[in-house]
Amino acid sequence: MLNEIDLARKISKKEYKTATDKLELKLGWLLRKARELNIPVITVFEGWDAAGKGGNIRRLTETLDPRGYEVIPVSAPNDLEKLHNYLWRFWIKMPKADHISIFDRSWYGRVMVERVENFCSESEWKRAYQEINQMEEQLTNFGTIVINFWLHIDKDEQLAQFKARQENKYKNWKITDEDWRNSEKWDAYKLAVEEMLLRTDTPYAPWTVVESNCKWYARVKALDTVVKRIESELK
Repeated sequence: MLNEIDLARKISKKEYKTATDKLELKLGWLLRKARELNIPVITVFEGWDAAGKGGNIRRLTETLDPRGYEVIPVSAPNDLEKLHNYLWRFWIKMPKADHISIFDRSWYGRVMVERVENFCSESEWKRAYQEINQMEEQLTNFGTIVINFWLHIDKDEQLAQFKARQENKYKNWKITDEDWRNSEKWDAYKLAVEEMLLRTDTPYAPWTVVESNCKWYARVKALDTVVKRIESELK
């Protein structure tokens, strides 16, 4: 599935600036309208390490009212969270009516990281597909707009980004030994990602795969997807 993604897609800096200016203006208006109607919005950013999740989130929130959204970075569960069902720590972060929650990684870690690294049993991650679909269906039944992104790059681009981070003193904190170790498991993660996309792509919470070798293209596509999805739901 992922082999068919055209990662050669790109745009110029001028096209990027023109598109983002227009889309940010429209997004601001749409989110104000959603707020008036008490409609919550969830955006999930998943993707390869160094695929640009942080950059996409910064672009998405660039002109938003900070009182109306929350960015939720997700890492390994803490001791308290481990005492609950794995979805509990996400349920308590879901947005109230008229707000937007932006997840930097999410509950999909169950069927990716936890699966590949054996942090849960096979029966647990296989069961998780249905559990996740049910959770997202419950959210949409409440009226929530759920938007899922997978940011896709190839191995060469990931390696280039890793090296660039190492050489940049302002960004070398972003690269860790774990990143290098995970890159060696590319094929195992790719298999898990493809099964995730296949089994959790639903009409109420569809996946959008974002070609992210070109960061400008990726950010415009993500913004455009959010705008079109909210606009469609409001209609």
